[in-house]
Amino acid sequence: MEKGGHISLFELQSRIGSALEASLPSTMWVSAEIAEMKVNYSGHCYLELIEKQEGGSAGAVAKAQARGVIWKSTYATIAPRFERASGRRLGAGMKILVRASVGYHPVYGLSLQISDIDPAYTLGDMERQRQQTIARLKEEGVWDINRGVPMPTVPQRIAVVSSASAAGYRDFCREIESRPYRFEVTLFEAVMQGATSEQSVVEALSRIAERTEEFDVAVIIRGGGSTGDLDAFNAYMICSYVAQFPLPVLTGIGHDKDVSVADMVAAQPLKTPTAVAAWLADRAEALDADLEYMAERLRESCAQTTHSAELRLQRAEAELLNRARLAISSGENRLQHLCERLRTTTEGAVQREHRRLESYEMLSRNFAPERVLQLGFALARIGGRAIRSTSQVTKGDHIEIRLSDGSITAEVLNKDLERDGKEE
Repeated sequence: MEKGGHISLFELQSRIGSALEASLPSTMWVSAEIAEMKVNYSGHCYLELIEKQEGGSAGAVAKAQARGVIWKSTYATIAPRFERASGRRLGAGMKILVRASVGYHPVYGLSLQISDIDPAYTLGDMERQRQQTIARLKEEGVWDINRGVPMPTVPQRIAVVSSASAAGYRDFCREIESRPYRFEVTLFEAVMQGATSEQSVVEALSRIAERTEEFDVAVIIRGGGSTGDLDAFNAYMICSYVAQFPLPVLTGIGHDKDVSVADMVAAQPLKTPTAVAAWLADRAEALDADLEYMAERLRESCAQTTHSAELRLQRAEAELLNRARLAISSGENRLQHLCERLRTTTEGAVQREHRRLESYEMLSRNFAPERVLQLGFALARIGGRAIRSTSQVTKGDHIEIRLSDGSITAEVLNKDLERDGKEE
């Protein structure tokens, strides 16, 4: 105790440090979340560790906070081991279980000197968050929505969420371009891993949602990576957006063994970007094959129909020819019969007319002027006209009288009118 009843700040800090060291074990396991992490040029890793309020959101106020440090020699050992075991790189937002000793510096205050990290704890937390996401999506009734969105027979207008520089995106484009079918691929660039990937992917999907009429499907692809790189695709925000997306979503997140929650809610999950491209091309190829099959069936059907029509036509032709022959034969018989009747009728008519003509000829001969004149009759003419009535002549007219052996000319001296008995 200094004179005057007080101590210096340095002595206070030293006593606090001594008290902490005396009251705490040399090392202990501590759970916390990494708020910030930085590896400096010397290779030492500095962490800002926090514990949030129970059930708090990402922006919740910290319940506790402390600095942590992993010295270079230790970091070089435990960081690779943690990544191999957990499939994730140490980074902000990750919950970890660390073995640490408490240090207290008079200037820098309390800090945790970390000597080990248990990857099983982090994996357990990741799985817990994954299961929470699944349960929440099912509880909200959106789990099956995207799988119910109608899938076009052949999606050709493709909206792709990926990083332009990612190997997975290049693999996707290479596979699409190697196929003989036409696709329109539009990239909506996003960060596909790291602390900002969740927000970046959602923003890319939002831009696609504003232009849904321009696309047939949305595709989320990224190349292979560690298991921990899937973490963003197990997060509620991305998965909820995918589950309720207005277009069918295809995923190719590049993990053969692990299935993300985004894969589970997507309309069509596939293992890799190349598999997505192949799936799209295969649908086009399947339709092409179906069309070719239907065309072949149509050709066969047309050929069969044509052949059947030809057979029917041949039968109809033969039947028509047979009927025509029968009709001609029947017509010939009728015509022959009619001709016979006509001949018989004509001959009868000719005979009747011949007899009539003979009769007329006989009458004509009997009543011929020469025969009449031979019977004692005479034919009187005046001016070359036959005289039929006494009214045609007058006294003093000269008339020609034709007899059977010649003609004489006479003068009318008088005429007898039998009707009135008068003479002139």
